[in-house]
Amino acid sequence: MTVLIAGGGICGLTLALSLHQIGVPCRIFESVAELKPLGVGINVLPHACRELIELGLLEQLDAAGLRTRELAYFSKHGKPIWSEPRGLDAGYKWPQFSIHRGALQQILLDAVIERLGRECLLTSHHLTGWVETGDGVTADFVDRATGRVQPRHSGELLIAADGIHSSVREQLYPNEGAPLWNGRILWRGITGAGAFLSGRTMIMAGYQHVKFVCYPIANTADASGKYPINWIAERTLDPSYRWRREDYNRAGKLDEFLPWFEGWRFDWLDVPELIRNCPRVYEYPLVDRDPVDRWTFGRVSLMGDAAHPMYPIGSNGASQAILDARVLAREILAKGVTPAALQAYEAERRPATSDLVRLNRQNGPEQVMQLVEERAPNGFKVVTDVLSQQELQDIAANYKRVAGFQVDALNARPPIVPVPVSPLSAVRGSF
Repeated sequence: MTVLIAGGGICGLTLALSLHQIGVPCRIFESVAELKPLGVGINVLPHACRELIELGLLEQLDAAGLRTRELAYFSKHGKPIWSEPRGLDAGYKWPQFSIHRGALQQILLDAVIERLGRECLLTSHHLTGWVETGDGVTADFVDRATGRVQPRHSGELLIAADGIHSSVREQLYPNEGAPLWNGRILWRGITGAGAFLSGRTMIMAGYQHVKFVCYPIANTADASGKYPINWIAERTLDPSYRWRREDYNRAGKLDEFLPWFEGWRFDWLDVPELIRNCPRVYEYPLVDRDPVDRWTFGRVSLMGDAAHPMYPIGSNGASQAILDARVLAREILAKGVTPAALQAYEAERRPATSDLVRLNRQNGPEQVMQLVEERAPNGFKVVTDVLSQQELQDIAANYKRVAGFQVDALNARPPIVPVPVSPLSAVRGSF
């Protein structure tokens, strides 16, 4: 019944924990030699937090992250446009967490090692190909650092959770090419600073071509009373700008973006000071891929960023990957470790995520900032002089609907994976 998982990131680790929860063996294959807590901050929305909590990880999330209280949009002049409560404060039964991406990955990794055993995770195993047999799939691997061929491994299914540069997707779609860049660059960092607004607020200011996002990612201050504040400075560059391969570990240069934010000193936040005090800045081009019309090929399927890489707008990248993993676990529980489970998973998740990829290209819920800039580039007294309350509400509600986290609907929905589930005995009848 073994499921082979290519990729040991948030998506692959969540899938492994979900399969373990329903008693299905799996093995994770990771290209790098050692998984390290890299990256910067992310938000995990209530619909995804629910799934992590149902995997028994609430205590760890509370220890490492921060429960987001509100989301607030501002103009480039620091004037309020729209704010709304988040997580428990919005009426959800589950919180929303702001957390370091590496910390979340470490939580998942620790849980995998504790529950499945360290032997289930094989590092230095980059997937190079696979062949299907009558009742399974056999995958080939190589150690990319040395070029040494690794032993082959067989299972009933192969899941590609290997990110935006998925080797599986590349082989399924050999003519697709590189990810699509829209001309915008994100500079990201984490700065120790004092609390702002509610102390648990996520803010977005500006508009499509010049934007600043920041939020705290931990409850605990250091000895000087400063909290880790995750921030993102974004601007549109000339199409001739030569960006390099996207990742979270390439150093950014302040002189390439700080001048655009020098005047952003608001009475509630000093943006240039936050940027200057950052010990290390990362550069990341805003990229995605066009939705494809098929994820599943026999006993192989795509998941997470390998299936639907999207702009980090609306805080949905990691959240949607977590939902992918849970839906597949549910379908395997119902249909066994079979291609039928993959088809059912894709039938639910591919249309939903394709819509979200397209909506994020239109700025998702951040469209309110763009509309304000277009209608009142020189500022406004009150936002309702520019946007009606109904427009603001409709934009926010539509994004929640497409992304699948409307409050009442999520609270009323039964668990994706029925819990508690007895290991193996609960699912053996399916195979």
